[in-house]
Amino acid sequence: MMESGVPLCNTCGEAVGVDEKGEVFVACQECNFAICKACVEYEIKEGKKACLRCGTPFEANSMADAERNELGSRSTMAAQLNDPQDTGIHARHISSVSTLDSEYNDETGNPIWKNRVESWKDKKNKKKKAPTKAEKEAQVPPEQQMEEKQIADASEPLSTVIPIAKSKLAPYRTVIIMRLIILALFFHYRVTHPVDSAYPLWLTSIICEIWFAYSWVLDQFPKWSPVNRITHVDRLSARYEKEGEPSELAAVDFFVSTVDPMKEPPLITANTVLSILAVDYPVDKVSCYLSDDGAAMLSFESLVETADFARKWVPFCKKYSIEPRAPEFYFSQKIDYLKDKIQPSFVKERRAMKRDYEEFKVRVNALVAKAQKAPEEGWSMQDGTPWPGNNSRDHPGMIQVFLGSSGAHDIEGNELPRLVYVSREKRPGFQHHKKAGAENALVRVSAILTNAPYILNLDCDHYVNYSNAVREAMCFLMDPQVGRNLCYVQFPQRFDGIDRSDRYANRNTVFFDVNMKGLDGIQGPVYVGTGCVFNRQALYGYGPPSMPNLPKPSSSCSWCGCCSCCCPSKKPTKDLSEVYRDSKREDLNAAIFNLGEIDNYDEHERSMLISQMSFEKTFGLSTVFIESTLLANGGVPESAHPSMLIKEAIHVISCGYEEKTAWGKEIGWIYGSVTEDILTGFKMHCRGWRSVYCMPLRPAFKGSAPINLSDRLHQVLRWALGSVEIFLSRHCPLWYGFGGGRLKWLQRLAYINTIVYPFTSLPLVAYCTIPAICLLTGKFIIPTLSNLASVLFLGLFLSIIVTSVLELRWSGVSIEDWWRNEQFWVIGGVSAHLFAVFQGFLKMLAGLDTNFTVTTKAADDAEFGELYMIKWTTLLIPPTTLLIVNMVGVVAGFSDALNKGYEAWGPLFGKVFFAFWVILHLYPFLKGLMGRQNRTPTIVVLWSVLLASVFSLVWVKIDPFVSKSDADLSQSCSSIDC
Repeated sequence: MMESGVPLCNTCGEAVGVDEKGEVFVACQECNFAICKACVEYEIKEGKKACLRCGTPFEANSMADAERNELGSRSTMAAQLNDPQDTGIHARHISSVSTLDSEYNDETGNPIWKNRVESWKDKKNKKKKAPTKAEKEAQVPPEQQMEEKQIADASEPLSTVIPIAKSKLAPYRTVIIMRLIILALFFHYRVTHPVDSAYPLWLTSIICEIWFAYSWVLDQFPKWSPVNRITHVDRLSARYEKEGEPSELAAVDFFVSTVDPMKEPPLITANTVLSILAVDYPVDKVSCYLSDDGAAMLSFESLVETADFARKWVPFCKKYSIEPRAPEFYFSQKIDYLKDKIQPSFVKERRAMKRDYEEFKVRVNALVAKAQKAPEEGWSMQDGTPWPGNNSRDHPGMIQVFLGSSGAHDIEGNELPRLVYVSREKRPGFQHHKKAGAENALVRVSAILTNAPYILNLDCDHYVNYSNAVREAMCFLMDPQVGRNLCYVQFPQRFDGIDRSDRYANRNTVFFDVNMKGLDGIQGPVYVGTGCVFNRQALYGYGPPSMPNLPKPSSSCSWCGCCSCCCPSKKPTKDLSEVYRDSKREDLNAAIFNLGEIDNYDEHERSMLISQMSFEKTFGLSTVFIESTLLANGGVPESAHPSMLIKEAIHVISCGYEEKTAWGKEIGWIYGSVTEDILTGFKMHCRGWRSVYCMPLRPAFKGSAPINLSDRLHQVLRWALGSVEIFLSRHCPLWYGFGGGRLKWLQRLAYINTIVYPFTSLPLVAYCTIPAICLLTGKFIIPTLSNLASVLFLGLFLSIIVTSVLELRWSGVSIEDWWRNEQFWVIGGVSAHLFAVFQGFLKMLAGLDTNFTVTTKAADDAEFGELYMIKWTTLLIPPTTLLIVNMVGVVAGFSDALNKGYEAWGPLFGKVFFAFWVILHLYPFLKGLMGRQNRTPTIVVLWSVLLASVFSLVWVKIDPFVSKSDADLSQSCSSIDC
């Protein structure tokens, strides 16, 4: 991609050339995006006067050059189009630049570029002739008009960015700045006015408030530039699905992971698989891989039943455009299913399909009942041979292909998407890395069998709720301008089965509708573990094609021992040509280079560039897999014999395959944390990739959330523990990834926020305890307020309220969802986050892995019964303690005020206000603890009585009702001999 040190244009492939001073032409001084003069002039003429990558406006000299050369450039482009033999370098090198369009290029160049120039010619010709609209319609036949319209649509962008209206965003930013100023004045007052009578309480409160302000900055500023996006699925079809021609849409491999069928019901997993097989996408482009990490025969047998039922379900969904295409959730909808269904046979077929599904459920539930008690000799398959996975910790790898081009067809004789069962090998003494290891095994298996260029991963309880979800993602990934630098497209998580009030903020609406929109305006949303479509090349550790590779330092980083992404090199900065030459010499162990360049070399140069040994150090000992990594557009390698594919796939999921490779370090899902999703997305963004947040009107995917209190707290505990592990690892965003400068600063703040938020639990617990201590001791953390101090406190509270209101205004989140989020922030902070911090440090310092057990008490309620299910766990102790302490403090404070008289009521107001703030935020916890109809567990009653007794004894010892002077007088009187 470089000739004589001059980079090639990322749009057309021609050398960018030099400017009037003889220097390399640079259109954008902000990001140095390589684009030639001709392309810049064309973009300016089309009205696009900003950089394609960063959006920075082009310089004035480029604009002037475009105006001066307008006529000459038109004639030159027209001549190139009319003479295919003289199209020049502009057309011949396109295939070496665009990896997305390389399959569709011919000797005349990129068809998209050609269509753009032709549409420009048509516009100019129409302007010269200037006919009226009626005359044009009379001159051009209707068929030709439709064809021209289709060509014009095919050249238009597949997605559109819709910035938030300035009328909503400008006040929001203004209030943020004002709140920062008020915070500075507030802390100046607090620090310069200590409370000598309660100095320890005052100092503790100051430290807590400073941390809260720091956390607010980390959370707020990544939301500085939120955006919305809309997709154009019709344009995607016009471009890649032309009538009478094979579909040119990219293939997609779906990953579904499950571990324990007793905790993850097979019926729910079956619904997820069925919704994938019935997705609205070409069947030859869809493959579904189910990872059974528990090697359970129940999962295998239920998948056999699912594959058989799919032969009826898939054609029914596509015939009548069913939504959603998970049968359990489709048949449970409380809607008029006859609406918009005009086929008279629909009612009859729907009833038959529902009857078939009920029979399918009976068969699956029978398998579950059978699996409740395993035989002593272990499970056996139908032919009598023992099930290989009887020992879930010691078994060989297993792969079974159920459906696909060579498998069973549906009842109408049509082909079905491929369905593959995968259970990787497990042996004692090997580290298997849980879900991250299972996902990496699926990456390798899918590369051997189908090798789709894009991967969509789902949890086993997240089904496809919108059949066009994959097309929505392709509107970004297959867009020649947008998709080149995209590592993934993230969809929001939506949930079923949650009560209307969402007591424990299971929907996470504030995060998915506020924070993620803000990140989309920077470098892209974080990866949240499910509902995400990946670019396979990004998972392989490659950098984005349009960015130059970083030179590898002479030695590994002294801090992390990693690649140059972590720490900057001490050598002086090199120009692009030097970076390019050094990147060619670097060891492929890091595997960060542009695969699109390989085709430009002959066989001898290619053999020198791609060392087999280097690839084996990076990807492992599989020649078929290594060859598949070179196919940027996917597809099975031609050298791979079909009869050897399954054997090779078994080889790549062996437990020792990843040893001494880059898997889990630089490639695939990254190891080192239970929240591998955040770590994986973080590494991609550090390499310069960006991501996109896609929010279609109909939720793309839906899942089930843990709706009872204990399960929700344990879910939050796992997330927080993963964040602490990342904080204590070499991948901590506080110090990782500074060398390349590819991670934007606001994006870094967002990632820092994702790993330090559990530590907020320490000041939060202290701050929630202070009101009770103040009420019990009669002291306060704030001195007598002056007029200035009152204005500062009032301004701070108003700025907090106004910021929240304006945030809700541009995001569309309801105030109820925002309030639930605030309440559970306190509940989770004083329980799960607190335990995660201590567990993380124990694991790092002492190697202890602490587990908090959960015991279940069944609920009798039918609807939302699980919401009122009581599961006692250690996580419930800190919030219970805070509730009791603050309630006791409020009672003691009112008693003290009644005893002292009118002058005590003024100071009491501030203390009681903070105590009620704590109780109000913990109210959902208290309600969940009591259950329905006040059925409180005995353990909670005993714990409450114990705490009340302890504080009663402390209360008697303090004895605040007797002043010091009265106590001295009583002692002196007792010594008088009456």
